[in-house]
Amino acid sequence: MAKKKIGDLLVEKGLISPQQLEEGLREQSVLGKRLGEILVDKGYITEEELIDAVSERLSIPKISLSSMVIDPAIVQRVSVEVARRYTLIPVFEIGNTLTIAMADPLNIIAIDEIKYLTGLNIKRAIATATEIKDAIDQYYSVGDSLSHIMGPKGEENAPVLDGITSLTDPQSETPIIKLVNLTIAKAVKEKASDIHIEPEESRLRIRYRVDSVMREEAAPPKSMQNELISRIKIAANLDVSEKRVPQDGRFFMKVDGQTVDLRVSTLPTIHGEKIVIRILDRRNLLLTFDQLGFSKRLEERWRNIIHKPEGLVLISGPTSSGKTSTLYAALQEINSIEKNIITVEDPVEYSLPLIIQIQINEKAGLTFPSTLRSILRQNPDVIMIGEIRDTETAQMAIRSSLTGHLVFSTIHTNDAPSAITRLIDMGIESYLVASAIKGVLAQRLVRVNCPECSESYDPPELVIQRAGLTDLAGCMDFKRGTGCPTCKMTGFRGQTGIFEFVEVTPSVAELVIKKASLSRIKEEAHKYGYIPLFEMGLEKLTAGQVCLEELLKETSNVDTYETGGEKVKVTAADAHTVQI
Repeated sequence: MAKKKIGDLLVEKGLISPQQLEEGLREQSVLGKRLGEILVDKGYITEEELIDAVSERLSIPKISLSSMVIDPAIVQRVSVEVARRYTLIPVFEIGNTLTIAMADPLNIIAIDEIKYLTGLNIKRAIATATEIKDAIDQYYSVGDSLSHIMGPKGEENAPVLDGITSLTDPQSETPIIKLVNLTIAKAVKEKASDIHIEPEESRLRIRYRVDSVMREEAAPPKSMQNELISRIKIAANLDVSEKRVPQDGRFFMKVDGQTVDLRVSTLPTIHGEKIVIRILDRRNLLLTFDQLGFSKRLEERWRNIIHKPEGLVLISGPTSSGKTSTLYAALQEINSIEKNIITVEDPVEYSLPLIIQIQINEKAGLTFPSTLRSILRQNPDVIMIGEIRDTETAQMAIRSSLTGHLVFSTIHTNDAPSAITRLIDMGIESYLVASAIKGVLAQRLVRVNCPECSESYDPPELVIQRAGLTDLAGCMDFKRGTGCPTCKMTGFRGQTGIFEFVEVTPSVAELVIKKASLSRIKEEAHKYGYIPLFEMGLEKLTAGQVCLEELLKETSNVDTYETGGEKVKVTAADAHTVQI
């Protein structure tokens, strides 16, 4: 009866039509699900609209968990198992009364169980199921969930796998499968780039790489090591019996309705096989240049370069600096039915529509140079080479760019101008380099201050001096995150890109042909808008997005250019003279 009245209330508010209500009630009689859940699943109303109606109908207060910081001691009043089973979480305790946020405040069984377990009076509040699930993931540790999965005697009763089972098959969810699911799902939700499962002499260690920094998580006992590693190898279609040589594989898993691509790498160690799971979340493919961290001016210049009909465009930076994301964003920007785009990658990280992607296989003779020769016979308009590693690949990339193709690739150098001289050092004639390269983008990933706990602070004098900001420090508002439950007490939440860009103008090309020094090339590029990475990061520093120490850690703050026999030191203060 109550649910029917809530349905009537939704009709009265104009949120659903009488016909939609009747359809929902018919489906409820068949499936036995809650009416509100059915209406949300059908897209007739949102979760927010549903809880507004329930709150009004039942006179139960509505709360927003995303804007709250819950005391961890209060959270521990209810076990993670109970919280997940009933989709609820305790939010605060006053005297002898515990307030819990519930997705279904009419669940009397859940209320009675918590009252029995805690010995407290229970006050109900209502929140969306999505918010409650996110809060459970945020406030309960992996250790809380592990203890539930394995039970109090998990170390002694660790199960042995006896065959191949689906990783997400609910009919075969042994503790090991639940453990693997939990480890991967939590890593995906925390936006980890990879999971490291590391055997040691007396323990098993699990670490996530989040925002480029390794972070340890709760791990199962050492006795479960072999079963855990075997489970992952089975899922990745690897040889479980082979433990002496490295292996590579992949599998897919659904997390929150999204398919996640997982690349598995094994490495034999003296204490067992180390497993690294690389997480490729397809949602990252939808990133725009603005979301990657491009400024408006840089985005305009970059678009001009990537829309050229021919030439070589390079992206430089260390491993895990986001080069692949930038390359894929560029390819999607220029992708169209009229263009034949072919990529050569090692490995292919994401599958892109309308783009022909080739996976390097050196054992089979499918190398970058040999593949490029075959690609040129396929009449491509755009070619993407995963990485220029050797002279032969560099020669093929240059040759392709000079014969009417637009070529994208990456190269490992410290900054953008160095990529130009690196090709010359690899044996490519300087006049070919000058003719082929249209632009070079260098990038780094910098951790962003957590918006929930960011506050102003005064960096140490030594740090300010190292940054070359002594004269400007008095008029700058430095900010950093102090640490809160939202950011797991790290002070950081997410990453943004810092970019420097060199366009090979006629004057820069002339210096390249003459094999001028790197500092001379930088000086000339500076006249046309080149600003080193640290200076480019000042915009994000002054906006309060990043802290000074983090910016210095990932970038260099001083560059030196030669001008007519003199040396000019360009520091952060000079960044304001050129807007990019």
